[in-house]
Amino acid sequence: MSVAPAPSLSLAAAAGGAPLLFRQLFDAETGTFTYLLADVASRQALLIDSVFEQHDRDLSLIRELGLNLAASIDTHAHADHVTGSWLMHEATGCAIGLAAAAGAENVTRPLSHGDRVAFGGRHVEVRATPGHTNGCLTFVLDDHSMAFTGDALLVRGCGRCDFQQGNAHTLWTSITEQILSLPDSCLLYPGHDYTGRSITSVTEEKAFNARLGGNATERDFVGHMENMRLPHPRKIAEALPGNMRSGKPREASAAADWAPMARSFAGLPELSPAWVAAHRSDVTVLDVRSAEEFNGPEGRVSGSVLIPLPELESRTSDIPSDRPLVVVCHSGSRSALATQQLLKAGRQQVANLRGGLSRWAAEGYPLEGVVQA
Repeated sequence: MSVAPAPSLSLAAAAGGAPLLFRQLFDAETGTFTYLLADVASRQALLIDSVFEQHDRDLSLIRELGLNLAASIDTHAHADHVTGSWLMHEATGCAIGLAAAAGAENVTRPLSHGDRVAFGGRHVEVRATPGHTNGCLTFVLDDHSMAFTGDALLVRGCGRCDFQQGNAHTLWTSITEQILSLPDSCLLYPGHDYTGRSITSVTEEKAFNARLGGNATERDFVGHMENMRLPHPRKIAEALPGNMRSGKPREASAAADWAPMARSFAGLPELSPAWVAAHRSDVTVLDVRSAEEFNGPEGRVSGSVLIPLPELESRTSDIPSDRPLVVVCHSGSRSALATQQLLKAGRQQVANLRGGLSRWAAEGYPLEGVVQA
């Protein structure tokens, strides 16, 4: 059976380095940025600051782009969300990277200042930048064109210093000596932002950061940081213990999925033709093409139920409810919309056939009613 090839990656190359794939992802609930980097030539990838609840999204993107994840690494043990590193390790076998100083469980790659984390022909340099916490790290791309600062340095701000062994004097030193010492053109990517700011640069923060830019001195900075009096993050009670386990749940989920579901980057539950073919008697195949297509020369899955997409909303009572649903169309596009509609209507055990009947046929599975050319 043929398998669809991985997509071609035509991506921007960092100056002076091998072509690099770069994606910035966002979790609106916690204001967290997650970063995916990949060496295009080798398809080896690195994930920075993942979020537990966004695991399906991140894994789907990695799989859709045909990447092999070398490591899931965190800039620090977060207090506002739980990392997705353990889940990603379970799904891909990647390394789990966190500062050795954090002392967390399940870390397979303890990181210290001066280490390198490689992904194919590229790497990030590890710089210790404590002060927000004692285990904060900044990851600097090999050509110094970009750096991932976690909470040590934010856009026009920086991380707080009032818990997790934070210290304003230490953070001043970390920022000025390890981050703002990078080339002025270096782009800085923060761990969080809550007002829509997603990127800055060394030049900008030197000039405009209200806490430490312009003519600010260490005394100014410390005076600001020690008088902020912020409430603790609302998820700190669950986030810190969770991150000290590298995101490993205390107990395995008791509710197993009814099928080995994958999710597209758009968040849609999908099943492969191979699984559906092997479990054909356990599911209802719902075909949402037109009647002309269903009875036409392209054929149909044996025993499938026809309800054209325009009629789906008015005919939900016609859909069998005794078995899970696998929704199909020619390419998987119309069936994706049908799957979304069924999920919104409260149907839980429903999935789209990945690639539609086109992929089903390409992988050698039978269709009845096919007219041979």
